[in-house]
Amino acid sequence: MAKTIKLSEENKDFFEQVYQVVRLIPEGRVTSYGAIAKYLGRKGGARMVGWAMNASHSQEEYVPAHRVVNRMGLLSGKAHFNPPQSMEERLSAEGLLVKDDQIQDFNNHFWDPSIALL
Repeated sequence: MAKTIKLSEENKDFFEQVYQVVRLIPEGRVTSYGAIAKYLGRKGGARMVGWAMNASHSQEEYVPAHRVVNRMGLLSGKAHFNPPQSMEERLSAEGLLVKDDQIQDFNNHFWDPSIALL
């Protein structure tokens, strides 16, 4: 049975902030759940960013959730895409090489919102 997350107004606002950041990730670049949380002042809030990504498919305005991976460049959220391999396909279409569910040359493709959005 899937766990349902009840969102408070504060969490809804946080999710919207996450979506705003994710929409700024350039094509061909990726960031991590933790980097987004840190940028938004929620260090340690990577899991909450993950919840936002899981809910992003229901947004009216497109959220490029495929550009958010874990801190090691793993496609940890791919199960939330339909079909799951579409996360890798979207990243590959943007020029990233993915092998065994991991972004290759991750450090050169990493986009840090704390640096990019000064």
